Amino acid sequence: MARIEKIVLFLLEQQGLLASRIAKLGEQQEALQEHPDISQISELREAYRTVGRDLLKLLYFVEINAIGLRKILKKFDKRFGYRFTDYYIKTRANHPYSQLQQVFKHVGIGAVVGAISRNLGELQDRQGSYISIYDQPPLPLQDSVIDLMKAAVDRLTHSTNFLNFLAQHALILQEELPFPVDEHVEDQRYHFMSLMLNLASTFLYMVNTYIIVPTADDYALSLGAAATVCGIVIGAMAVAQIFSSVYFSAWSNKSYFRPLIFSTIVLFVGNVMYALAYDLDSIVVLLVGRLFCGLGSARAVNRRYISDCVPLKIRMQASAGFVSASALGMACGPALAGLLQYNFKIYKLTFNEETLPGWVMAVAWLIYLIWLWILFKEPSREVEANETPQESNAEPVEGDALENGIKKPLLISSERMEQDADGDNECEGSDEAPEESHQAATSLQSAYRLLTPSVKVQLLIYFMLKYAMEILLSESSVITTYYFGWSTSSVAIFLACLGLTVLPVNIVVGNYICNMFEDRQILLASEIVVCIGILLSFHVFIPYSIPQYVISGLIMFVSAEVLEGVNLSLLSRVMSSRLSRGTYNGGLLSTEAGTIARVVADSTITLAGYLGDSKLLNVTLLPSLIICISSIIATLCTYNSLY
Repeated sequence: MARIEKIVLFLLEQQGLLASRIAKLGEQQEALQEHPDISQISELREAYRTVGRDLLKLLYFVEINAIGLRKILKKFDKRFGYRFTDYYIKTRANHPYSQLQQVFKHVGIGAVVGAISRNLGELQDRQGSYISIYDQPPLPLQDSVIDLMKAAVDRLTHSTNFLNFLAQHALILQEELPFPVDEHVEDQRYHFMSLMLNLASTFLYMVNTYIIVPTADDYALSLGAAATVCGIVIGAMAVAQIFSSVYFSAWSNKSYFRPLIFSTIVLFVGNVMYALAYDLDSIVVLLVGRLFCGLGSARAVNRRYISDCVPLKIRMQASAGFVSASALGMACGPALAGLLQYNFKIYKLTFNEETLPGWVMAVAWLIYLIWLWILFKEPSREVEANETPQESNAEPVEGDALENGIKKPLLISSERMEQDADGDNECEGSDEAPEESHQAATSLQSAYRLLTPSVKVQLLIYFMLKYAMEILLSESSVITTYYFGWSTSSVAIFLACLGLTVLPVNIVVGNYICNMFEDRQILLASEIVVCIGILLSFHVFIPYSIPQYVISGLIMFVSAEVLEGVNLSLLSRVMSSRLSRGTYNGGLLSTEAGTIARVVADSTITLAGYLGDSKLLNVTLLPSLIICISSIIATLCTYNSLY
């Protein structure tokens, strides 16, 4: 308790010093209103920026100590088997004399942020009124220091909004303690058009994944196979993606441009083979074409580019763009398939509803390849190698005590407890030296050792929801044709409507539901609703009807989307910071879990097809139900460890 008191007193002292400096600058600002001087206005703006940079150090100081305190409490919970954290927080956090109010709620810092933001904005407007647009470039709408301060405050409060919630779907993990760095270094690596190309790759790949779903069963029948072979046709892409995710993740350590070029070429070849399989009358060529499409999956590169090359102040928007591009591609794929209802020949090549998805995607990837070759800018690796926290030229806050002094008591305690616990959990059985305890994982095995029981449960939930969604989507064409006689266009409309629910559902959850309930409460409730959707989908006694199928499918899909967002949000908070970088990162692990789930689901559809179309629905839903119930039980067992 004495250490917390020491930290809080130091925090209050530094807030007072910052407030005094702002007050003095305010007096200078009032004097300038009577006698405006352009050079003095520029100097005053720079002085406010200096205070802002020092405030960033103070926010960093609060953050590292809050993390240190949280780690200590979690270690107490683990050692004594008692929820000491709940008791400690409940009895102290809201007490009127609690010192934790400063650590967790950073009382007073918001006022300092507001004062700096307001005064910088006023000075920017004033300077702009005295300078001709021909004398210098237009000023930005908001100073970068303000963006950094607001991002730091948001990180401390864990504020939830639509962009933040959507961005967490991407599972682009950040360093646990991101130190304020020179924005110029980040901007050197950032290239807007390259980011757009990266998001375009994400969109096209998702279109490529789902454009064949409405017609895969008909294509299999045309080549003499059973309709349920569509499971293997759709799943072949996921099988290859299991392996491509690893080598693309490793390749992105050295380059982003070359992996994207390679991915685009492989996807072009894969789609051409998929389209030619009809005229060659070969199911083997069809499957090999889909395997090539999976081998061209560059989603690991897309994630890594955003994580490494996009400045922190817009990284959340870029991550949200990644998820939005994926959702839009998921909706556009089936919709596009519904529009490609043509049948004609050019020379010996057949163009119909089964082959056109392949030809259209081949052309799309060819155009993208040209665009990529001309406009993509490879980030400088020299900048990345030299990217280290820079000392600010600003006046230091009380002798740099924020960086080297008083923060140590809590952090040392938490680090000692982590080292004591290493032999019991993540480093057990490894030869890892103590000084390597903060290095990135070097293999899937070492990455697996870093997974705590709660993280493993989160990955199980992710596996479950991806399995359930893949069963619903991949067998939709076979099921609706057997029970309702739907055409390809009807299936395409149904799947497109499901895809279009993704963004509206995330808006509601991100802006409202997450602010009303804890993430773990939403997680458990969503799992239960997914289970209800699965139960409603079974064909038991009454004749199977369109309303039953559509409503149960909608319940299952929407609740799975809610579950995915909340699950990845929790996963990003409980996963080790060592999995935020390197080849074997958290994004790769989640991608592999979801991809394996899709492979298993598509294989289940094909195997169940041997029992006949009449039994396909119930046989494929049964594993979904079992996995869902298992994940609910696992969630209940680890409920108290979820934050």
